Amino acid sequence: MNYTYKKIWLIAFPVMMSILIEQLINITDALFLGHVGDVELGASALAGIWFLAIYMLGFGFSLGLQVVIARRNGEQRYAETGKTLSQGLFFLSVLAIIIYLSSKIFSPIILKNLISSDDVYNAVMSYLDWRILGLFFSFPFLALRSFLVGITRTKALNIAALTAVFMNIPMNWLLIFKFNMGISGAAVASSFSEMCSLIVLTAYILQHIDKNMYGLCFAFDLKILKEVFFVSIWSMLQYFTSVAIWFLFFLAIERLGETELAVSNIIRSISALFSVIVNALAGVTSSLISNLIGTGEKKNVFPLCQRIIRIGYTAGSPLVILALLFHHYIIMAYTDNQVIMQAALQPFIVMLLNYFFALPGYVYLNAVTGTGATRTVFVFQMTTTVVYLFSLWTLGHCCVPLAAYWAVEYLFVILLGTQSVIYLKYKQY
Repeated sequence: MNYTYKKIWLIAFPVMMSILIEQLINITDALFLGHVGDVELGASALAGIWFLAIYMLGFGFSLGLQVVIARRNGEQRYAETGKTLSQGLFFLSVLAIIIYLSSKIFSPIILKNLISSDDVYNAVMSYLDWRILGLFFSFPFLALRSFLVGITRTKALNIAALTAVFMNIPMNWLLIFKFNMGISGAAVASSFSEMCSLIVLTAYILQHIDKNMYGLCFAFDLKILKEVFFVSIWSMLQYFTSVAIWFLFFLAIERLGETELAVSNIIRSISALFSVIVNALAGVTSSLISNLIGTGEKKNVFPLCQRIIRIGYTAGSPLVILALLFHHYIIMAYTDNQVIMQAALQPFIVMLLNYFFALPGYVYLNAVTGTGATRTVFVFQMTTTVVYLFSLWTLGHCCVPLAAYWAVEYLFVILLGTQSVIYLKYKQY
């Protein structure tokens, strides 16, 4: 398979747009809630990450699903790609029900003991009560996206992404300000947007994908489900852990004060735009590597990764430079509080420069995922997490600026990338 720069970009760009759904929803929430109050802005960070940690259980499963579908596609066993999709849809739908019920029972108990401010806790629960409903739309969407990425038919993801964005922005304004729902309105708007994007992607698959060729009819197959699950379980744990780390990071910031928490939410929200490029290219890497291995072209793994990294630097570097030049206006879009704007400058710069380390780190990590070694990826994640948490704990006992907390991200992505390169170079797969 000859994956040229153009072909990689044409596959990756729609994936970027689909990932932009989740990120723009969070960004829009932060933009609107920043003009409601500092408590709501900070609470949306904690609530958003708590929800994201739950969401990542489904996302991790969808990556394993994508790897299996891509492998079948590379082996030209097309009918089995549809059968695999059916098992993914079934599992993710059941998982959404289980997580929804568990969250309604346990989230209030856990968060009450973790969040020190009563105002922040109440705002977090107001958000989660509505946001958790989005799982019933986002999890099936993940299954459909895995199928399209696995068979490298990703154009429809553009339409689904744009639909979600165009729905989310006016709904946020209407529910937050006109109906005075505050932080709850942001959650309702987000879940509604995910429902619309699911409808669009479902309609596309039903109308434009050859049902006979790809075996698109629901039939429960325990053997296939087991295969997908054993590939996915480690991805589920890996991605849940990666976001749980973010939650612990924000808990540490919350103890510094509401101003620092609000600043960090702004920085996280802006960083989401750059993580769209990183996550899309990383996600495509796992699919393309899996297709390569399915056709017996293991020797092209490193050249493909290097092409993907070059594309990422070409796409992201101009955005980093523009963000550095116009940082004042970007931060001002979130808040007019001068204290917050001034405090945000240093961590903002630290976050931007992390892009150049995060891109190769996650591309090589997902290349390992593409080989099917999801358990190994989880081990890499856990060893790096131990170092990361120890570094945060050390900073918590020192008098350091907020930017120092954000700089620990450099260590995290460098360690992930280093372990992955060593595995790809010396391990047989």
